[in-house]
Amino acid sequence: MGIKSDVNLLGRTLGQILKEQEGEAFFDLVERTRSLVREVRAGGDDAELRGMLAGLSGEDAGRLARAFTWYFQLVNLAEEYERVRVLRASTGVRPQSLESALTELRAQGLSAAEVETLIERLDLGLTFTAHPTEMRRRTIRQHLEAVARDLPRLDDPEAQERVAAHVEAMWSTPELRHLKPTVRDEVKGGLNYMGAIAGALPELQRDLERAFVSVYGQESRARLPLSFSSWMGGDRDGNPFVTPEATRETLALHRERARELLLVSLKQAYADLSQEEEGRDAYRTELRALHNAVRDGERVELLPRLEALDSRLREDGQFRTADQLLKGLLTVARVFGQHLVSLDVREHSGQTGAAMAGLLAQAGVETDYLSLSEEDRQTLLSRELRSRRPLWPAGEALTDNLETVIGPIREVRDAIAHSGPRAFGRYIISMAESVSDVLEPLLLAREVGLRVLTVPLFETLDDLQRAPRIMTDLLGVPEYRAILAGDVQEIMLGYSDSNKDAGFLAANWALHEAQRKISAVCREAGVRWRFFHGRGTSIGRGGGPASRAILGQPAGTIDAGLRITEQGEALADKYSHPVLARRNLEQALYGLLLSAARPADLLTEEWTTAMDRAAAASAAAYRALVHDDSFLPFFEAATPIHEIARLNIASRPVRRPGAPTLTNLRAIPWVMSWTQIRSNLPGWYGLREGLGSIGAGAARELYAQWPFFRTVLDNAQMSLAKSDPLIFEEYLRLLGPHPLAEHLQTAFRETVELVEAVVGAELLANEPRLRESISLRNPYIDPIHRIQVELLRRARAEDGGLDTFERPLMLSLQGIAAGVRNTG
Repeated sequence: MGIKSDVNLLGRTLGQILKEQEGEAFFDLVERTRSLVREVRAGGDDAELRGMLAGLSGEDAGRLARAFTWYFQLVNLAEEYERVRVLRASTGVRPQSLESALTELRAQGLSAAEVETLIERLDLGLTFTAHPTEMRRRTIRQHLEAVARDLPRLDDPEAQERVAAHVEAMWSTPELRHLKPTVRDEVKGGLNYMGAIAGALPELQRDLERAFVSVYGQESRARLPLSFSSWMGGDRDGNPFVTPEATRETLALHRERARELLLVSLKQAYADLSQEEEGRDAYRTELRALHNAVRDGERVELLPRLEALDSRLREDGQFRTADQLLKGLLTVARVFGQHLVSLDVREHSGQTGAAMAGLLAQAGVETDYLSLSEEDRQTLLSRELRSRRPLWPAGEALTDNLETVIGPIREVRDAIAHSGPRAFGRYIISMAESVSDVLEPLLLAREVGLRVLTVPLFETLDDLQRAPRIMTDLLGVPEYRAILAGDVQEIMLGYSDSNKDAGFLAANWALHEAQRKISAVCREAGVRWRFFHGRGTSIGRGGGPASRAILGQPAGTIDAGLRITEQGEALADKYSHPVLARRNLEQALYGLLLSAARPADLLTEEWTTAMDRAAAASAAAYRALVHDDSFLPFFEAATPIHEIARLNIASRPVRRPGAPTLTNLRAIPWVMSWTQIRSNLPGWYGLREGLGSIGAGAARELYAQWPFFRTVLDNAQMSLAKSDPLIFEEYLRLLGPHPLAEHLQTAFRETVELVEAVVGAELLANEPRLRESISLRNPYIDPIHRIQVELLRRARAEDGGLDTFERPLMLSLQGIAAGVRNTG
């Protein structure tokens, strides 16, 4: 069977369940809605559709939204399995594979030894973060996973019956969470994907080894330059629920999941390595000892002992056994160890500053630290870093304020004792605006006897522009350099807040320039560096294909590799199946290897001047829009932002503390609001003015010759193509005539025309499969949009209306998210 057959069968199954559970009348309503929406999409009159929806009760509107939502949940499964089927059936060298990467590197003149050296110095760090736009309850996910398991067997009547049973059960199961997910829920949700990744890693390691043989005609022992880390349970920025206790529980969950994965691999290796000769210890003796140590929770030198076992096998001539039967265990142990993932701790610079002030005051060192100038703060902190004395009396309990900041550091210190140094990653400083922001956690961590490596996170446009100066000053502090020693300096770049602050084009250019200039600073200081990209799933938050994003990095800025956040629905999309995990990881590694091999080049003054002009024009247009006095009321009236705030999809509040403003609204609900109404404004607004400032002809040259510029415009194409003026207009009807409504419609239309003129084709002409997927999905998302608009109109027309229509509205939010598959 193919995807069309799968979709048809799943759709018929859902239709049958609707008839049985809700009756023929409701099924007819679903079909009539589908038919009317298609007619309207084709240019027909929408009066009948509007009248029908206006006559529905809130309950019927919710059920109708659910029906189309379930269709998308099932279609998404079919599309996912089709990707697996295509990948399994592919033959020859896949594009963007490890072999194709090595082929291109060889064509550039790199020898096998040079490629091995390149791989050895790189690390691709994938970081799971608790920014979920995953709205489905665990019970629903379990039903969908059961359906997915039967997709390969849909021609079997028994498999069809099992699928129907799960669809029947799902229809009567509440989809919406009654409570917000806890930090523990988020951690466990992220850990669900580790099994698929563990299944993909050995195959990926073999891919790398086979690539060397195929391309260079020689074997290689190069290891996958991959590592995994997490923020879930360690990201405290604005989340009061990430307590020291939550961090402790997270680390325990990591150890438990690592133990489970290792025991599975150890048992399999024990079963496979059955060789034994008289007078020589059996390989199983060592595997049994390792198994028992892991089972009993003991810290064990796992990787060295397994590597020694691998060497023994090879010395004994058991090469196939080493390559085929021990490889899986060895690879899993290398990547996951007993820690599974490295947990980062993230804290806002305001919190670490306040904790530092309290600590210094309590110690009698400085009673008014926060009022000091930056120069005086640096002097004080440097002096204290040179001293070895603790600031807090030994054995005395910390104050509550200090405990909230220092407590998580103590928990990761203890986890290192259990699971080794890789249990803890880095200490991320949100809103890093000065050198002192980066120095403060070093002293706080010293209070519990832990050396931490701090990572400044530069988020706003101003922060990105100041970042090179801050890094120059930081790397000039001797006390800081002594702590950094020979380790890699990480610098995190925030895509979400820079985009929300200055718009799509200006943020992309600021990120590009920050990387170029910070790289020069680190190179001059003799420090190795690695950028950490805080990307979301949507284009407005740095999203898009990982390989494209990596290849679009400025040449010469990838030194020790890079890190990338993986969030929201990206986890399910990329890592729900070992085949998908393997493909996504190989594509990301392909981009990393080729991008890291590019030498630093000097951009022409013509290019940088053009981009400076375009970014300035774009930012001015964007800020004129969002700072207009009428904008925030417009945004709140046109989008379902208030309804999104009620969704129980994350433990983190949708706003930072303070009165509601655009500034303290978090990036995920900001982007999700525009996605729901199919405007996708954060992914394109300001581009018209930016491109206009340099002219279409000059922009065409940049698109043809500059990978960065091509990546930016290709991502903009995706955002524009997923927008839908027809649906956006429906939401604008909630306001009536409004100057900003007309302005945005005109801006969108003209932006599309200009982008198509620059790329020389219609939107997504170079990505026909994605273009087709969008066109096929639109007729089925349309009903949910129209139901949502009708419900918003009713909810806002009466006092307490949001409470009355809350459930069907929440269902509509979920349905649209499932339909567009890219929410925040």
